[in-house]
Amino acid sequence: MEPMDERRPCAFLDRDGVLIEDTGYPHRIEEVRWVPGVMAALRRLNAAGLAVCIVTNQAGVARGYYDEAAIGRLHHWMASEARAAGARLDGFAYCPFHPAAEDARYRRPSPRRKPEAGMIEDWLAHFPLRREGSFLIGDRETDMQAARAAGIPGHLFPGDDLDGFVAAILKGT
Repeated sequence: MEPMDERRPCAFLDRDGVLIEDTGYPHRIEEVRWVPGVMAALRRLNAAGLAVCIVTNQAGVARGYYDEAAIGRLHHWMASEARAAGARLDGFAYCPFHPAAEDARYRRPSPRRKPEAGMIEDWLAHFPLRREGSFLIGDRETDMQAARAAGIPGHLFPGDDLDGFVAAILKGT
């Protein structure tokens, strides 16, 4: 008898424009506006047995708009809000690098910056996740390019009801 594969598929979600409204480099908790249906969508993904991992470019760091600590604070708050709503975010990955960064520490190309697949590949390589059954939800073509580069389906979210969008994806899988 072969050992059971304990890895599970993952819903990779972009952050700005999918979970929270993209208001232009959102980083202040008090200014965050959740996308409609986000908590129900997260509960739906959790109930379907998927891991839920966030993959987000954060060029605002490279441009000097905020620091990496601000990202950490926001992600911690988002995870707490999800827990309070009976949902689970399994983890966050971000890329602060940009080839045209103001800050020289962040001025470089990165395989983790979407449209590259580095953040997705890192999750798949280092955590009990499997590519089969995984997918990405994003709001930009660069998200779809990252999904293709990682060999998983990408779904372009139009920005309305995330729960209805997730329900349709799960119905088709």
